[in-house]
Amino acid sequence: MSGDDLAERLRDICLPLPEAVEKPFGGHSAPSFRVRDKLFVMTSEDGRSMTFKAGPGVQEALVASDSTRFFVPAYVGHKGWVGARLDVDQDWDELTELIEDSYRMVAPKRLAALLDERH
Repeated sequence: MSGDDLAERLRDICLPLPEAVEKPFGGHSAPSFRVRDKLFVMTSEDGRSMTFKAGPGVQEALVASDSTRFFVPAYVGHKGWVGARLDVDQDWDELTELIEDSYRMVAPKRLAALLDERH
């Protein structure tokens, strides 16, 4: 899958979330996704990976379970964010769940509740 296809797939997952918007991070041009200006997914400039926020213990569990798919990202890894390689075979259903969990962690409770009502 090309970088453009991967970005489009992430848009298909992220943008339907309540009040989610695409807005680059800092001086980067790669897609990043926010709710109420809080990041919940960032993609790398080369489009080959993304990072997302995760709850306590999730990063360690994912990296330990499959280090070819998941990694501890630079800069935000110490805060519990998880990196996912997009240039390897991924379980997109699992990634969708992880992205939705990241969204729930930063979204206001009312918006997170709207997401839960959809499922």
